[in-house]
Amino acid sequence: MPNPIALASGVLPEFDVEVTIDSAARAGFGSVGLWIEPDKWTPRKVTAVRSALRAHGLSAIDAEVVRLVAGPLPPAQRRMVEIAAEVGAANVLVVGQDPDLPGVADAFAQMCALGETCGVRIALEFMLFSSVRTLDDAIAIVRGAGSPAAALLIDPLHLDRAGYEPGDVAALPSEWLPYAQFCDAPAARLDRDDHVGLLAEARDDRALPGEGVLPLRALLGALPPDIPLSIELRSKELRDAFPDPVERAAAVERATSRFLGAGAMA
Repeated sequence: MPNPIALASGVLPEFDVEVTIDSAARAGFGSVGLWIEPDKWTPRKVTAVRSALRAHGLSAIDAEVVRLVAGPLPPAQRRMVEIAAEVGAANVLVVGQDPDLPGVADAFAQMCALGETCGVRIALEFMLFSSVRTLDDAIAIVRGAGSPAAALLIDPLHLDRAGYEPGDVAALPSEWLPYAQFCDAPAARLDRDDHVGLLAEARDDRALPGEGVLPLRALLGALPPDIPLSIELRSKELRDAFPDPVERAAAVERATSRFLGAGAMA
């Protein structure tokens, strides 16, 4: 049976969250990711988003993004977790921003303690252009948190660019992986230390599943069975080809379902 799929918020970065929810539903997704800016989310906004999800029969796979820095959690980051819980998001996506990795690890542990209280998983994503650059960095931080709310988010693009293989994912504890991101990409062409270029690639150069070279079939085999997939397909080409949000979401849904369906029949 193909994995459940969600429309990541990054597929429609120029649209408001209510448009993303509507587009995900009309394109046939069962779940959606939410981009949350806590200072702009009034109680009325929270209620409207919760109502929109309910009206469309969608769940929220995650809320993003929290950029972790050393020190006590800023009020906006604490509020982010609270909003995620209020709208029913299963996970909050976090990344490392501060070069002080022990400080980032402490901030992650604080987020996890709050996540336990709110019933939300805290999913740490590693990226070469963040301070948590590698899978090994992320493993150490998640393990060190010692919390049932601690999670690790795998993005196939970042996994590949950091030099890892699906076998490295297979070795992870399954309880660390409540969901994963999914996309394809062309062959790597940038230096590992080209942070500007790698960030631009992640935002603009992803490919539909099956249209790139990433070992997606092997990765699916390495992930827990039936794990939900957030289709993180940030692509300038896709944005240019489908300016309409519903049409763009539908193109992503068709390509992903086709890829997953072909694998299930193989």
